[in-house]
Amino acid sequence: MVYSLSRLAPGSYDVLLNGVIIASLVRSGDTDNATWAAELLVDLPPEERPTPFTEMEHTFGSLEEARQWLGHPEVRDADLHGKI
Repeated sequence: MVYSLSRLAPGSYDVLLNGVIIASLVRSGDTDNATWAAELLVDLPPEERPTPFTEMEHTFGSLEEARQWLGHPEVRDADLHGKI
């Protein structure tokens, strides 16, 4: 499975699987003690969730920890030009 992250704003990413947005990755709290949460956008039964999602939401201590969990996906800025 090939994941990528699309940066929407500081501390906010779309998680794409093979080019399709399947989850969000967002930072909560101050940058010094922030936590990160990856949450699937569709409530799928456990057996249909893409690897490594075993739950609807997973929490991490850092962005790097979340990226490692997702297999070190490429990070790029979202192309919001012309979109509302």
